[in-house]
Amino acid sequence: MKKTADMVRYELDGDSLPPLSDKQKAELVALSELPAEQIDYSDIPGWTDEQLHNAARGRFYRPLKQQITARVDADVVDWLKSQGKGYQARMNAILRREMLASLKSQKRT
Repeated sequence: MKKTADMVRYELDGDSLPPLSDKQKAELVALSELPAEQIDYSDIPGWTDEQLHNAARGRFYRPLKQQITARVDADVVDWLKSQGKGYQARMNAILRREMLASLKSQKRT
């Protein structure tokens, strides 16, 4: 695993980009005026029905966290804490699993 000091980060400074050439500007204008039905999507494969059916949220999906105050039974909290560090993340995972199961069953009906 790399240490933070070993990582290299790059940031794009939009204000210091090289100017576009006249040819590049003309290409952008031509593309912006092109009707949508004339755009060539042949290099972008479409999704099959099977792919759409099996689609799921991306592995990199990170929902925003919201801090709340919730009253939870003491024995439930004790059980979560007894499994080691990260009891709040475990609680969130349990709630997410139930939410997704509920959403999945609603789609079937």
